[in-house]
Amino acid sequence: MKKTSWVSMAGNAILATAKIVLGLLAGSVAVVSDGVDSSADVAISIIMIFTANLVNRPPSRKYVYGYTKAENIATKVLSIVILYAGIQMLIASGKSIFSGAERTMPTVIAIYVTLFSIVGKLLLAYYQYRQGKRINSSLLKANAVNMRNDVLISVSVLIGLFLTFGLKLPILDAVVGLLVSLFIIRSAFSIFMDSNVELMDGVKDETVYNRIFEAVDRVDGAKNPHRVRSHQIGSHYLILLDIEVDGNLSLLEAHLIANQVETGIKQAVENVYDIVVHVEPTGVQHHAEKFGVCKEMIDLSIT
Repeated sequence: MKKTSWVSMAGNAILATAKIVLGLLAGSVAVVSDGVDSSADVAISIIMIFTANLVNRPPSRKYVYGYTKAENIATKVLSIVILYAGIQMLIASGKSIFSGAERTMPTVIAIYVTLFSIVGKLLLAYYQYRQGKRINSSLLKANAVNMRNDVLISVSVLIGLFLTFGLKLPILDAVVGLLVSLFIIRSAFSIFMDSNVELMDGVKDETVYNRIFEAVDRVDGAKNPHRVRSHQIGSHYLILLDIEVDGNLSLLEAHLIANQVETGIKQAVENVYDIVVHVEPTGVQHHAEKFGVCKEMIDLSIT
């Protein structure tokens, strides 16, 4: 992840500098706004480099599950940085639209730098997503989505510039800047909400519970799977569940059934880090559990 972040930072620094400097020279609010967004991407890359060093630390007595969730925290920070950039652009574009100052047409340089930005961002977004998918990194994939949004932003800026030149209405440049800022704010909110799932020990793919119950059903002697809990540590699942077995079985026999349950779940669910199976005798009285799900809850959600 560190190498990918360095490449991202260098690429975005070049694009941000080009768009801000040439956007100012061309007199285009939309291009400068696009450059501000790329500047935020530079800050994001710095966050990613710091996070890459942190997540590779071995577990400690304080953090026995390691530091992998630092990536989720960094994703949350990333969304806030994007939101801040979007709000600043919204304010600047709004001032430009409602100010009484005389507007001048941007120069053709604005079109050339925007085309350069589109090509550069497409390459960076593809590289980030490919690397994020390869190592299953939520942070890299989130940044790839951000860069994909940047491509759409630059395309909208380009369309706005063509309309500005075609209709001879310089105010359209500021209007495009305003629309771009709203799109960025929406993207920041989406990333912020998506990162909540792992931070709250949830799972993005709820069908994992269906696969767990189906795996238990295939094991002879394993009954009534309940109090099933699953959460993610980075890209891996940690699964805990209770099952019932015949109370007359020996400890060894019950242990072998639990092992078959573990094997079946690992075959049904990818990227399982660990499974903890608690064995109980059939018919034991269960109290209402605060955490976890049972088969009945899954069946009700389906119907």
